Order: sequence, then structure tokens, then C-alpha cells
Amino acid sequence: MSDACDLLIVGAGPAGMRAAMEAAERGLSVVVADEGQGPGGQIYRSAESGPLAGSAVMGKDYAQGHGLIAAFEACGATKLFGATVFMIERQEDDAFLVGLVVGTGPARFFTTQALIIATGAHERPMPIAGWTLPGVMTAGAAQTMLKASAIVPEGRIVMAGMGPLLYLLAAQYARLGVKVEALLDTTPWDNWWSALPHFGGFLMSRYAWKGLGLLAEVQRSTQVYRGVSDLRAEGRDRINAVRFRSGGRERSIGANTLLLHQGVAPQINLPMAVGARHVWNDARRAFEPIRDGFGECSVSGLFIAGDTGGIGGAEAAEAEGAIAAFGVLRRLEPGRSADDAALGAWRERLRSAFAGRRFLDALYRPSEAQLSPSDDVIVCRCEEVTAGEIREAVQRGAVGPNQAKTFTRAGMGPCQARMCGLTTTMVIAQATGLSPDAVGHMRLRMPVKPVTVAQMAGHFIERQPDA
Repeated sequence: MSDACDLLIVGAGPAGMRAAMEAAERGLSVVVADEGQGPGGQIYRSAESGPLAGSAVMGKDYAQGHGLIAAFEACGATKLFGATVFMIERQEDDAFLVGLVVGTGPARFFTTQALIIATGAHERPMPIAGWTLPGVMTAGAAQTMLKASAIVPEGRIVMAGMGPLLYLLAAQYARLGVKVEALLDTTPWDNWWSALPHFGGFLMSRYAWKGLGLLAEVQRSTQVYRGVSDLRAEGRDRINAVRFRSGGRERSIGANTLLLHQGVAPQINLPMAVGARHVWNDARRAFEPIRDGFGECSVSGLFIAGDTGGIGGAEAAEAEGAIAAFGVLRRLEPGRSADDAALGAWRERLRSAFAGRRFLDALYRPSEAQLSPSDDVIVCRCEEVTAGEIREAVQRGAVGPNQAKTFTRAGMGPCQARMCGLTTTMVIAQATGLSPDAVGHMRLRMPVKPVTVAQMAGHFIERQPDA
């Protein structure tokens, strides 16, 4: 009742595209499934045909995606866009059964000998007072609107948080002539001392002058406040102001839109639900899968590439996708002669792409206070559970996020802990004195995305119309 392929790849960002090209070129039958309406992932969304494709507004890095997308579209892989993978099951013969839906169509099932998950990253939740008000959204969502439709928010725009994406979006808005009232940088001052030992390596990397130029560009067009703390969105029916502390003073700025960003974290829901073992990376404040040198995780035959395995950016993701494809070839065709030169070249590109990352990881590492909000702040938006309710659940005996879910329903909504999982872990860790690794993440199960009974039944009706 299922179609078959040698390799199924979830995600058509830099990692997924490159993995598909390398595997298809060497004779494997490849299927690529992505929720987007075209290839590119978040980083190269609409880079080939969007309203700002080829525009200097988005920057040189965005334009680089055009060539990669063109090469991917020309490769022999089967491409499914608008496709949501909702389940992965391990079969008795060690193959994987993958269930997905394309749009509102019936479910489709594929049997594959190997699987690469390259779903990228998601924005780290940044729970603050008032973040559920209309007009408050993430910087990543705002950039998606910009790439896909060239849409920007109306009225007074304020950006808050930390990390390169925040400054990149501010620069892109400035190039379009869109005024940003203020950028509120929440990077803790102590982080500069932690990052200083890695500054030399950063200066030798490709990030250095690009990043310094971006900071200077934003500084020329936008009022930047540094060392920001006690951030709050204010308003009744929608946001009308942002209150914060900076330079020892409490300040307030009128705002119709607040764009929040506190860096990104690996999108781990799918590999966790399959059973891949993850550990807490305290330097990056995130759970990351354990992988070998080819990206294979603790589930045999399952490879994880790109930011799903640890944040490294587009160039690192592309290299990891290629390396994972070589790992799949090595697994499926043990007697095949290895293409050592090509593999070595991709490993060198990966090493180069990661140069300077330790400085960025240390500089933009969220503080304990930023990761564990005050009692009145909503942590789980789906079920409207506050940080105080999670701390109360700990007092009642919840020693981990799964018990907290039982007591409070945190993590039981449609997002399945994507928005609250990390914060819930940190709140419990602080309340119990345990490490986040000891506290763990919420247990995730299939289906990882919503699928209707009609869609499931539709598959079998199509295959057995007389049943």
C-alpha cells in the first residue's frame, strides 16, 4: 500500500537540496518532501521567483540560493511541495514507512531504505509579558512575509532580541526605506567577556566583516539600545508600546508592531518522535541529536543534516547534506567504491563554514533570566499556560516536562511543544536545580503534524476503491 524509494529526504533547504543532488547523481531513487510551495527552505525562500528575487535588498547570501535551487530542480529526484510529513515508523525489515499529505489531498505512504531529516531550525521562543498581543510577532515570520510577498508591517515597528537575523532584517527594511523606530538588543553584557576568547577565530572567518558591516549599516538607520532587559509589550486589544530598561533607565517606545527574536534552535520534533537520542548543548542552550561523522543518529539508517542537528548556517547545512548523502550511499551500497575526493572536499567546506561559530554561540547565548520568564508570562500559547503554573506543577511533584504536561496541558496544543518545549524545560530546571539535560524534553509522538481521518482514509480508498 506504499510507494518505494531508496532515500526519502524531509526538507528542501540547503541541506536537503544538496543531499538530493548528490544521491540522485549517484543512482539512488530519491523523494524530497517539503512543506513550502517551492525549494529553498527558510533561508532561500522564494529566492528564485519571489518578488525580491535578484534585488539588492535581500543581500548577496540570499542571491546565492538561486543557483542551488536551479541545480536542485534539474536533478532527478521526485519533489513533493506543500507536503507535510506526519509520521515515520520503523518496519521489521529496518526500512522506514513515511506518511505525508500534500495540501488537502489524501495521505501518501512511502517505504524507504534510508531517511535524511533536514527540516532546519525554528526561532527560539521569547516569552515576555504581552507577547500574545496582536501586533507582536517573530522577526522570522516578518522576514518570511518579506521574502514571499514583499510585505512589511504598517505603523511604528520596533525590533527586540538578539542574534544576526534581527540585524539582517533591520538592514533589509532600511534598504526598502521602511523605518524601524528602534532595535532593542537584549544581548547580555557578560556575553562579550565569554565570547572574547573566540574573537580571534571569528576575525579569521567569513562572518567577521560581513557581520561588522551589517552592524554599522543598522546603526546608521536605526536607534539601537544595547543591554536591554525587563522587556514588555503593552496594550489592551493590541500592542501600543514597548517598555524596557537600558542604560540604567526605564524607557517606553510607542509601537504598532513588535518583532521578537532570540536566535534559533534545531527543529527536533520529527527526529525526537522517531526515537533519535538527543542531548542538551549548554553552549547553544538547545537539545541536539547525537550524530556520527556522516550525520547518522542513534536510529540506524536515519541521518540528520543541517540546522536540525545544530545551528551552523546555510553553507554548513549544504555541506552536511552532501556528507549525509555519502553516508546513505555507504550504507545502502557497502561494496561501492568511495568518492573520497568529493567527500573530503565537502568536509573541508563544512570545517570552513563552522569557523567563527564559537564566538557567535557565546555572544548570543541567552541568559537564565531570558529563558525562564516571570510567573505571569504565558509560556504555552496553545493552552494559555503561564510560567507560574509550570512552577506550581513542580511544587506538586512534576519532575519533568511530561509530568508538567499532565498537570497543566502545556505542550498539548497544535504546535506540539514547538513554542513552549524549551522554555518549559528551562523553567523546570531552574525550579528543581537540575540540569536541562536531566529534566529532558517533552515526549513527542506521531503524528507530529495534524492529519484528518478523511486524509488517512483517502489513501486506502484510492488504492482499494471497491473496499
